[in-house]
Amino acid sequence: MSFLSIKDIHHTYFTKSSATTALTNINLQVKEGEFVSFLGPSGCGKTTLLSIIAGLIKPTQGSILLENKPVRKEENQIGYMLQQDYLFPWKTIEENILLGLKLTKNLNHDTKTAALNLLKQIGLNGVEKHLPRQLSGGMRQRVALVRTLATEPKLLMLDEPFSALDYQTKLKLEDLVSKTLDEFGKTAILVTHDIGEAIAMSDRVILFSPSPGKIHKIFEMPQELRNLSPFTARNHETFSAIFQTIWKELESLEASKE
Repeated sequence: MSFLSIKDIHHTYFTKSSATTALTNINLQVKEGEFVSFLGPSGCGKTTLLSIIAGLIKPTQGSILLENKPVRKEENQIGYMLQQDYLFPWKTIEENILLGLKLTKNLNHDTKTAALNLLKQIGLNGVEKHLPRQLSGGMRQRVALVRTLATEPKLLMLDEPFSALDYQTKLKLEDLVSKTLDEFGKTAILVTHDIGEAIAMSDRVILFSPSPGKIHKIFEMPQELRNLSPFTARNHETFSAIFQTIWKELESLEASKE
């Protein structure tokens, strides 16, 4: 049984004067503990599909099953980490990371202790009483990761979470997020425009074609890359060849749009 089943997804946005099909014929199975990246040209429906998986948008056609059951927003099964950290500037770091637990009425001594311990594990010891403006962008994204993991979601959605960061911070956070998700055995889907990031972090890279978005090709990452941290994977001898292959596929998709 697949952990996440995406079955025959088709989605069209309707306005009073037009209908735009964003996705068509999307079928995908994701295993528990797998890290999958969605890659493709702008407008290929990657973020729309993420929203459908999370239950935020009801697809025109098709179904999403998580552990063989329909996704229910109120059950807090899915965690989101976005490009912006969306921390409340007037709340302390501790209050921010406990917010999800509070909203879902799961805040107690044990869950609070676990969240604060995770904050320490990812190198943010002593910032509990700080406000977000006192932290760097990379530190705030780490806080956002803790807030996301604190509610113990079954599936993590990462929507370009590193794209607003400087390159050095981005590489460090890729390693940190990858290591943390491995330790917790989490299943994750990353939306990115960065080919290198997709290769370095993923078990599989799903390449979408645009207008309307559909799965163009699936790239399985070799085991030798999967066993490495993202930073180390970027320097592996097979990385460049995979990058060039995916780059050429993307170039051909972009050319077909013109």
